[in-house]
Amino acid sequence: MPPPYDDRAERLAAWLEGLGLDEQLADAGLPTFERDAGGVARWTDPVTGEPLSGDQLADLDGLLHQEGDDPGHAVPVTLVQLRRRAGLRDGLLADGWHSYASLGELRGTSEDATRFAVHKAANRGALLVVPHRSTSIVPAFQLTDDGELRPELGPVLEPLLTARMDPWAAWAWLARPVALLSGTVPEVAARDPEEALIVRHAALRLAERVRRTA
Repeated sequence: MPPPYDDRAERLAAWLEGLGLDEQLADAGLPTFERDAGGVARWTDPVTGEPLSGDQLADLDGLLHQEGDDPGHAVPVTLVQLRRRAGLRDGLLADGWHSYASLGELRGTSEDATRFAVHKAANRGALLVVPHRSTSIVPAFQLTDDGELRPELGPVLEPLLTARMDPWAAWAWLARPVALLSGTVPEVAARDPEEALIVRHAALRLAERVRRTA
C-alpha cells in the first residue's frame, strides 16, 4: 500500500530541505511546496497552481529518487546542478554589475541612450550583457572607470560572444580562475600585455568548443 499523501508530502519536503534543494524546484519546472501556519508542506502544481494530487506526488517522488543505484539514497542531480549554478551566479552578481540606469549615470547619458548603446555593442560582440530576472545587466569587471569597455578585453570578448556562448558561462569564465590559464582569472590576466595574448588564445579555443557543441 502506498504511503498516505500527507506522509509522502512531508517526507519529500523534509528530504529536499535537508539537502538544501527546495529552492531549486521552481527553476527545474517541478512542483513546489510551502509550509502553512502549522508547518505542513503544501505542494502545488506549477502549471495549474492547484494542490498536487496523490498520483502527481507519487510521480514526483519517483522522479526525484531515480538517480543512482539505490533509490532510497538517491540525490536529484538536476537540482544539485541548479543549486551550484545559483551559487555561482550569486557570487558573480556580488562582484558588481550595472543596470541601464546606473551605467547611464556613469557614462553621463540617459537611460534610454545607454540601453540603445549597450544593445548595439552587445550585438557586435563588444560588450557582455547578461539576462537577469526580467531585465539585462552589464557586469562591471569589463568596464573602465567611465563605463566603457576595457580595450584589452575587446579581443577576448568578441570570439566568445560571436560564438553565442551562454552569457552567464562567459561571465564565469572571464571572472573566475581558469585551469587552462594555470588558475589565473582571464579578465585580470588580460591587464598584462604579455598575458593578454594568452588569454585571447584561450578565448578563441573556448569559442571553438562552444561552436562545436551548439
